[in-house]
Amino acid sequence: MDPLFVETGLFLCLEGGEGAGKSTQAALLVDWLESLGHPVLLTREPGGTEVGKILRGIVLSNDTGELSPRTEALIYAADKAEHVDRVVLPALDDGSIVLTDRYVDSTLAYQGAGREIGIAELEAVARWATSDLRPNLTIVLDVDPAVGLARFEGADRIEAEPLEFHQRVRQHFLDLAAVDPAHYLVLDASRPAEDIHRDVRAAVEPWLTQVGAR
Repeated sequence: MDPLFVETGLFLCLEGGEGAGKSTQAALLVDWLESLGHPVLLTREPGGTEVGKILRGIVLSNDTGELSPRTEALIYAADKAEHVDRVVLPALDDGSIVLTDRYVDSTLAYQGAGREIGIAELEAVARWATSDLRPNLTIVLDVDPAVGLARFEGADRIEAEPLEFHQRVRQHFLDLAAVDPAHYLVLDASRPAEDIHRDVRAAVEPWLTQVGAR
């Protein structure tokens, strides 16, 4: 299956470890894009659909307890299949810029590298679930896991994993970005939010030619 990058329209993704500031940067990016007159859909994985909300509760709730890594990975794949079919593709067809907080790379980083299961097999499942639709640009907000995890109190099932787990996750995000610099940008997320946003805008702006002037 050949990778599918949107040629008319724009599909953007924010990735990164815990406490990287994705929610803050997503809100700032949406405000900027809308100020330019672009319709924008902000969504997230898991949980971007009604079914996804149920799946999100399963994989993140501490009440769920321990799951088989394969079970966890398949739940995330199911969420992505529903998300792409029900949310992402319809919004792109309607002419919206789609910005998602997490996508396939999170599955590869968290379930593949973090859980240490076969990344090649996992990627085949995740790409099949999403019809191999890929973001035009993925911005990886990079932060030392020890710093990111200290930015909030309380932890869900994934956040509560040992530091070594999160270090493997971080490294895999960096590895993914290194092999495809045309579609990835890594930013130091330890900096002030406005400085990061400035760099996000600079990276996104060239892609706006795909959605036309507003």
